Amino acid sequence: MKIKHSLSRWVASLLIAAPMVAFAAAVPGEKAPAFSEVDAAGKTHSLDDYAGKWLVIEWFNKDCPYVKKHYGSGNMQSLQEKYTGEGIEWLTVISSAKGKQGYLEPAEAMDVAKNHNLNASAPFLLDADGSMGRAFGAKTTPHMFIINPEGKVVYAGAIDDNDSANPAVIPKSTNYVATALDASMSGEAIPVASSRAYGCSVKY
Repeated sequence: MKIKHSLSRWVASLLIAAPMVAFAAAVPGEKAPAFSEVDAAGKTHSLDDYAGKWLVIEWFNKDCPYVKKHYGSGNMQSLQEKYTGEGIEWLTVISSAKGKQGYLEPAEAMDVAKNHNLNASAPFLLDADGSMGRAFGAKTTPHMFIINPEGKVVYAGAIDDNDSANPAVIPKSTNYVATALDASMSGEAIPVASSRAYGCSVKY
């Protein structure tokens, strides 16, 4: 009995002492997490830079089939072009750690931005330490967030309602990001303010 009791205490002490990876979450209706990240061109971006503006934040991994679904089809670029043309800011974030899938050095990121026609966005925020991704609770690529001019999150989740990696489903899918932007900018209630993000796991 003594051995069993001691073992239980030892296991309990390990559980208490074990470090936990903290994931916050950008929750619709709440203030967006603060961030300060450098993009591939060397420019720093912070949440304060976008005060008073609409902002879309998107998580990216060039090797993810779900990212390829939306970029290979031109779906993501079309969204970026349409809404930045309406005055909305757009940031695309890479939170892959060095040595993990999707990690890019600045020069590589600039090339990928060019190859993916990332003209409407900053040329990738490079969040290699994962601080921004964890603050937002970004779990997949893509994972989408919309922040209103007051700095509050109004949408968090998937780009659309179809989690297939096949781009053929895009025309039949409901685009949550477009729906949320159209509704919120018109002063209407957003039909879906949060959804389960789908895609590849962010490679922290």
